[in-house]
Amino acid sequence: MQAPLYQVKAEFFRMLGHPVRIRVLELLQNGPVSVRDLLVDIDVEPSNLSQQLAVLRRSGIVVSTREGATVNYALAGGDVAELLRAARRILTELLAGQSALLAELQHSEHLEHPGQSEHPQRSAAPSPR
Repeated sequence: MQAPLYQVKAEFFRMLGHPVRIRVLELLQNGPVSVRDLLVDIDVEPSNLSQQLAVLRRSGIVVSTREGATVNYALAGGDVAELLRAARRILTELLAGQSALLAELQHSEHLEHPGQSEHPQRSAAPSPR
Protein backbone atom coordinates (compact mmCIF):
# COMPACT_ATOMS: atom_id res chain seq x y z
CA MET A 1 0.00 0.00 0.00
CA GLN A 2 1.30 3.43 -0.94
CA ALA A 3 1.71 6.17 1.68
CA PRO A 4 -0.83 9.02 1.51
CA LEU A 5 0.34 12.11 -0.35
CA TYR A 6 0.27 14.26 2.81
CA GLN A 7 2.65 11.81 4.49
CA VAL A 8 5.03 11.86 1.52
CA LYS A 9 4.94 15.68 1.58
CA ALA A 10 5.69 15.67 5.30
CA GLU A 11 8.72 13.43 4.69
CA PHE A 12 9.88 15.78 1.95
CA PHE A 13 9.70 18.82 4.23
CA ARG A 14 11.36 16.85 7.04
CA MET A 15 14.23 16.12 4.66
CA LEU A 16 14.57 19.88 4.05
CA GLY A 17 14.46 20.59 7.78
CA HIS A 18 18.17 21.06 8.42
CA PRO A 19 19.98 24.43 8.22
CA VAL A 20 22.98 23.01 6.35
CA ARG A 21 20.75 21.39 3.73
CA ILE A 22 18.84 24.63 3.21
CA ARG A 23 22.11 26.57 2.87
CA VAL A 24 23.42 24.06 0.32
CA LEU A 25 20.23 24.40 -1.72
CA GLU A 26 20.47 28.20 -1.58
CA LEU A 27 24.05 28.08 -2.84
CA LEU A 28 23.15 25.69 -5.66
CA GLN A 29 20.40 28.00 -7.01
CA ASN A 30 22.89 29.76 -9.30
CA GLY A 31 24.38 26.58 -10.74
CA PRO A 32 26.74 23.74 -9.82
CA VAL A 33 29.12 24.25 -6.90
CA SER A 34 32.10 22.13 -5.88
CA VAL A 35 32.25 20.52 -2.46
CA ARG A 36 35.38 22.58 -1.78
CA ASP A 37 33.46 25.83 -2.45
CA LEU A 38 30.50 24.65 -0.36
CA LEU A 39 32.88 24.07 2.55
CA VAL A 40 34.20 27.63 2.19
CA ASP A 41 30.68 29.10 2.21
CA ILE A 42 29.22 26.87 4.94
CA ASP A 43 30.97 26.78 8.30
CA VAL A 44 30.71 23.04 9.03
CA GLU A 45 33.04 20.10 9.30
CA PRO A 46 33.64 18.24 6.00
CA SER A 47 32.08 15.07 7.46
CA ASN A 48 28.90 16.98 8.40
CA LEU A 49 28.63 18.52 4.92
CA SER A 50 29.20 15.12 3.33
CA GLN A 51 26.43 13.63 5.47
CA GLN A 52 23.97 16.40 4.53
CA LEU A 53 24.86 16.18 0.83
CA ALA A 54 24.22 12.42 0.96
CA VAL A 55 20.72 13.04 2.37
CA LEU A 56 19.98 15.52 -0.42
CA ARG A 57 21.43 13.20 -3.07
CA ARG A 58 19.47 10.15 -1.83
CA SER A 59 16.26 12.20 -1.91
CA GLY A 60 16.93 13.08 -5.54
CA ILE A 61 16.85 16.82 -4.91
CA VAL A 62 20.51 17.28 -5.92
CA VAL A 63 22.83 15.48 -8.31
CA SER A 64 26.59 15.13 -8.17
CA THR A 65 29.18 14.92 -10.93
CA ARG A 66 32.89 14.22 -10.70
CA GLU A 67 35.47 16.08 -12.74
CA GLY A 68 38.83 14.57 -11.87
CA ALA A 69 39.27 15.01 -8.13
CA THR A 70 36.50 17.63 -7.91
CA VAL A 71 32.94 16.71 -7.01
CA ASN A 72 30.28 19.23 -8.03
CA TYR A 73 26.69 19.37 -6.84
CA ALA A 74 23.71 20.88 -8.64
CA LEU A 75 19.97 21.09 -8.14
CA ALA A 76 18.16 18.23 -9.86
CA GLY A 77 15.49 20.64 -11.11
CA GLY A 78 14.36 24.26 -11.05
CA ASP A 79 11.38 23.60 -8.81
CA VAL A 80 13.64 23.49 -5.74
CA ALA A 81 14.85 27.03 -6.43
CA GLU A 82 11.22 28.14 -6.82
CA LEU A 83 10.34 26.47 -3.50
CA LEU A 84 13.14 28.39 -1.78
CA ARG A 85 11.93 31.66 -3.32
CA ALA A 86 8.38 30.89 -2.16
CA ALA A 87 9.67 30.21 1.36
CA ARG A 88 11.51 33.54 1.32
CA ARG A 89 8.31 35.37 0.27
CA ILE A 90 6.29 33.64 3.00
CA LEU A 91 8.89 34.42 5.67
CA THR A 92 9.09 38.04 4.51
CA GLU A 93 5.32 38.41 4.91
CA LEU A 94 5.34 36.71 8.33
CA LEU A 95 8.19 38.84 9.63
CA ALA A 96 6.62 42.02 8.23
CA GLY A 97 3.43 41.11 10.08
CA GLN A 98 5.39 40.57 13.28
CA SER A 99 7.15 43.93 12.88
CA ALA A 100 3.80 45.65 12.42
CA LEU A 101 2.43 43.91 15.51
CA LEU A 102 5.49 44.87 17.56
CA ALA A 103 5.15 48.51 16.48
CA GLU A 104 1.45 48.46 17.38
CA LEU A 105 2.21 46.98 20.81
CA GLN A 106 4.91 49.56 21.48
CA HIS A 107 2.58 52.37 20.39
CA SER A 108 -0.26 51.14 22.62
CA GLU A 109 2.15 50.77 25.56
CA HIS A 110 3.24 54.36 25.06
CA LEU A 111 -0.39 55.54 25.00
CA GLU A 112 -1.26 53.60 28.17
CA HIS A 113 1.82 54.78 30.09
CA PRO A 114 2.95 58.13 28.66
CA GLY A 115 6.22 59.47 29.97
CA GLN A 116 7.56 56.04 30.91
CA SER A 117 10.64 54.83 29.13
CA GLU A 118 10.46 51.64 27.11
CA HIS A 119 12.69 49.81 29.60
CA PRO A 120 12.37 51.35 33.05
CA GLN A 121 15.35 50.93 35.33
CA ARG A 122 14.79 48.66 38.27
CA SER A 123 15.50 50.18 41.61
CA ALA A 124 18.11 48.48 43.68
CA ALA A 125 16.80 46.30 46.48
CA PRO A 126 17.34 47.78 49.93
CA SER A 127 20.41 46.40 51.61
CA PRO A 128 19.77 44.24 54.68
CA ARG A 129 20.72 45.84 57.98
